[in-house]
Amino acid sequence: MRKSLRGLVSLAVLIGTVGTTGVATAADTEANSPTAVADSQSTDIKDRILAIPGMSLIEEKPYAGYRYFVLDYVQPIDHKRPWAGTFKQRLSVLHKDTDRPTVFRTSGYGLSTTPSRAEPTRIIDGNQISMEYRFFTPSRPQPADWSKLDIWQAASDQHRIFAALKKIYGKNWLSTGGSKGGMTATYYERFYPRDMDGVVAYVAPNDVVNKEDSAYDRFFENVGTKDCRDRLNNMQREALVRREPLQKKYKEWAEAEGATFNTVGSLDKAYEAVVLDFVWGFWQYYGEDVCAEIPDAATASDDTVYGTIDAYSGWAAYTDQGLEYYTPYYYQAATQLGSPSIKQPHLAGLSRYGYQPASSFVPKSIPMKFQPQVMRDVDNWVRRNANKMLFVYGQNDPWGAEPFHLGKGTRDSYVYTAPGANHGANVAGLVEAERENATARILAWAGVSAPAVQAAQPLARFDARLDKAVDEDVTREHGLRP
Repeated sequence: MRKSLRGLVSLAVLIGTVGTTGVATAADTEANSPTAVADSQSTDIKDRILAIPGMSLIEEKPYAGYRYFVLDYVQPIDHKRPWAGTFKQRLSVLHKDTDRPTVFRTSGYGLSTTPSRAEPTRIIDGNQISMEYRFFTPSRPQPADWSKLDIWQAASDQHRIFAALKKIYGKNWLSTGGSKGGMTATYYERFYPRDMDGVVAYVAPNDVVNKEDSAYDRFFENVGTKDCRDRLNNMQREALVRREPLQKKYKEWAEAEGATFNTVGSLDKAYEAVVLDFVWGFWQYYGEDVCAEIPDAATASDDTVYGTIDAYSGWAAYTDQGLEYYTPYYYQAATQLGSPSIKQPHLAGLSRYGYQPASSFVPKSIPMKFQPQVMRDVDNWVRRNANKMLFVYGQNDPWGAEPFHLGKGTRDSYVYTAPGANHGANVAGLVEAERENATARILAWAGVSAPAVQAAQPLARFDARLDKAVDEDVTREHGLRP
């Protein structure tokens, strides 16, 4: 089966720019033109990249020490049937030097067009390729056949981009991503284990059995101090106790903003979904150090309770407008990835809906059927076959309650947890021995010189603009999403 899938993808590489009519697209014609041949022989990196069949430039942005390109690449809608239509997928190239190793970064969501570096890119001082996940606007086929949004199709997108750019960036490659991006990097490794020389997956959830979520319940029973947990739980409970006056505020806000609730079904369901995200959202992006800023629920005014929930959960999260961009994520959660559900006993008698399933946040016009075997397959593969893979989690991050695990068949692979860290956990936040080993392994996988590996220090200096304190994959967004 694996060989047959590879054969299909190889075919996609050859004819991935063939349109629905079965004839070559303009990308093919241009690639075979005298200009394209000249570009492929050019020493200018932009010319070399644009000589790749199906690649086109959206814009180039200047940044000191780099060339930065935002690009479109023609991909098959279905990698198993590459002749049956194409779409344009956005990617970016942060070019350092073709003699440097390359990091393939995925967010699992859309593409930021602002130059930035993932932590492994800084560690190895290399190039960075970033990919927009299929079906996130504008990288969506028209019309959208949602059955073609799955982890294998997305991994095959990544494989084709790698195969095209490896001819230019010939040194070692590492894949990375945070949260859903870390999941994406892991799935890519499962389906194409020969592509990358190493994987660095940050805060990647591993929901093996979708209906079994007791690990999350245990997490929320023990995270932080009892005083902090009580303060958060009391505020969350108070928002449901005061449902009537606070929903009045919510309705007024929605009417003023033109917000609607057709997907989730009602303002009441959206209201509760936001409230139930409150405690999770706090621990995902904040922590014990700001717990004292949560007001005392018993004495707080309606405005204070309403504003506090908004600050950590966001009243816009489950409106049609707030959900629209994230439809591809919720579709995947409802069909393959799974989604968490926690009991929250302190809300007994007040919660009308409980944690609503991911399918509740997808328009009813899109058909969905959950495939329970998909995550089990990935989990089994990682436990038995992980090679040169590093998983980094945050001690106080709810998404780390169900992490990836390594088994006897794994080689040169590690699972580390950053103490006190949340969903922004990284290698820099690990304890010293683990940080040094992780850094050394990343450098070694990238194929840098032995003295650099032994030093176990990032090769590039910190750049406040390029190296954000919180990776752009896991920036603070409202809604229960990895």
